[in-house]
Amino acid sequence: MQIDWIYGLIGGLIIGVAGAVFLLGNGRIMGASGIIGGLVDGSGRNTAAERISFLAGLIIAPLVIVQFWDRTTTNVTSNIAVLIAAGLLVGIGTRIANGCTSGHGVCGISRLSLRGMVATVFYILAGGLSVVLFRHILGVI
Repeated sequence: MQIDWIYGLIGGLIIGVAGAVFLLGNGRIMGASGIIGGLVDGSGRNTAAERISFLAGLIIAPLVIVQFWDRTTTNVTSNIAVLIAAGLLVGIGTRIANGCTSGHGVCGISRLSLRGMVATVFYILAGGLSVVLFRHILGVI
């Protein structure tokens, strides 16, 4: 019986709880691009320790979890050029949308934000078009 969907459900629940805790604890939306952006552009200097702790948690938590959890296979490409292009496209998209999927998708939709809902629809459309272009037309992924 295929139960891989449970991993997505558990991950979604964890992200949702993290977003709620961040909002309740700080009164701000848990948007990863905004948290990183505040460190990069200096606008988040007064909350730098909190931002760095958040980012450290994003890196450390998966490293800890994989020590106790069976690793699953992924379909991530080993083509470095594709990974760099993907990262740049995601970065550009978050700048254009003034936020990322954690801010707009998770936190925005849960607050019934029209802006978050519209941004999320466009994220999904852009992701689908990217798969069609890069996998089915160009064959690079």
